[in-house]
Amino acid sequence: MAHRRAQISARGPMTGRCLHFGLMASVASGLLLSACSSVYSGVGDLGHSLFGKTTEAPLSGSIGTVVADEPQAALVGHDVLARGGNAADAATATALALGVTLPSRASLGGGGACLIARPGSPVQSIAFLPGAATSQGADRPAGTPSMIRGLYLMQLHFGSVEFSDTMSPAIGLASNGITVSRVLASDLKTVKDALLADDSARAVFGRGESDVLGAGDNMTQPRLAGFLERVRTAGVGDLYNGALADVYVTAAQKAGGGLNDDDLRHSLPVQTDALTTHVNNIDGAFLAPPADGGLGAAIRYTTGASAQGAVAAWRASKASGVASAQAALDAGTAGSGTLPALPASTSFAITDRQGMAVACTLSDNNLFGTGRMAGNTGVILSASPATKPQPLLAAAILRSGRTLRAVIAASGQNEAADAVGDAARAAVRGEELPHVGAGRINAITCTGNACRGSIDPRSAGLSAGTTN
Repeated sequence: MAHRRAQISARGPMTGRCLHFGLMASVASGLLLSACSSVYSGVGDLGHSLFGKTTEAPLSGSIGTVVADEPQAALVGHDVLARGGNAADAATATALALGVTLPSRASLGGGGACLIARPGSPVQSIAFLPGAATSQGADRPAGTPSMIRGLYLMQLHFGSVEFSDTMSPAIGLASNGITVSRVLASDLKTVKDALLADDSARAVFGRGESDVLGAGDNMTQPRLAGFLERVRTAGVGDLYNGALADVYVTAAQKAGGGLNDDDLRHSLPVQTDALTTHVNNIDGAFLAPPADGGLGAAIRYTTGASAQGAVAAWRASKASGVASAQAALDAGTAGSGTLPALPASTSFAITDRQGMAVACTLSDNNLFGTGRMAGNTGVILSASPATKPQPLLAAAILRSGRTLRAVIAASGQNEAADAVGDAARAAVRGEELPHVGAGRINAITCTGNACRGSIDPRSAGLSAGTTN
């Protein structure tokens, strides 16, 4: 009889265990996931809604690995893999869950970029960056909610189930409540005053009138659950071209965001081939513009030059498009410029049992975006790219033929791209991944058919994988 053991690693002493779907999840005391039922409440329906009503046990054997900054979202992705989903299914569900568990960096009102690799196929880059509000007179201009449209595109092209199926875990987490993790608690403390000044945000994130929730507190988001349920039942188009678009725009305008219907309608994701390298028989793929952190990471990987400097030079040149970025990469174009303080982000990496890999980075264009919520939707409004610099979104996938070598994504604001480049250089050499500077790496490295997740020891992230 096959024996399956879940390997879920987190930093810090182990203090508690929760059993769910036969998976033993050990969590660090520093994460303070004190209410096990709330951690899994959004995931518990997964076997009944994602792949039909069934009482069959989860898959046995190696199912893949999920590495993310926020533990509860990582467990969502892990359960999708355990129920037979592929890496794209798990990535979509993980990103949607992050909109609930880490709205400070991955609000559904924000955006991001993902790399997707299928064995034997060119790696694809999907960028879904928030667009700017075009209405005049907004006191705190918002960005468009690009997240859901970008994830829908990824799921449409690479997923194995309907997009609506991947929404169930996030809806359950929002409705039944999550445990505030250490990373979310830190972000809440940082922007405490702005959140408490907004009535809708204070109702969710506040602890009374003068404080915000802390690590270990329970947080429910019934309005966000209702918003997600509306998207699931009415379809993604309803948010960008339908009645839900009118609701979102009206709420955003009342919150000073200045969005209009055309802004949402024209907020479109971009799918292209990834930027590519071929060094020492290793094929590298990096996020492509408009997610230009991939260019910086690729130049760091191939030349050792500053990723931030390369991106600063790229942005100053006003160049655009994948062809121009690939030409700059092939030429080894470096730069010595610097970038202004960049917005916060979060990242995750996922592999599955078939060899598919996904690496994503997400951002609200500012910590908690505008600091305001789009009324009764429960969605934190991202900051407009017209008022905030573009975040440095960086990710890489390394392969040797059809064999995965590494899947890497990072946060860390100005140092994210350098962190991805340095991790990629270490991965191809078979060295331990470096964890220095402000960059925070979420990575999966593979030797043969064995893959291992790696989180930054300074973070509160989680690596979840299952082996025989």
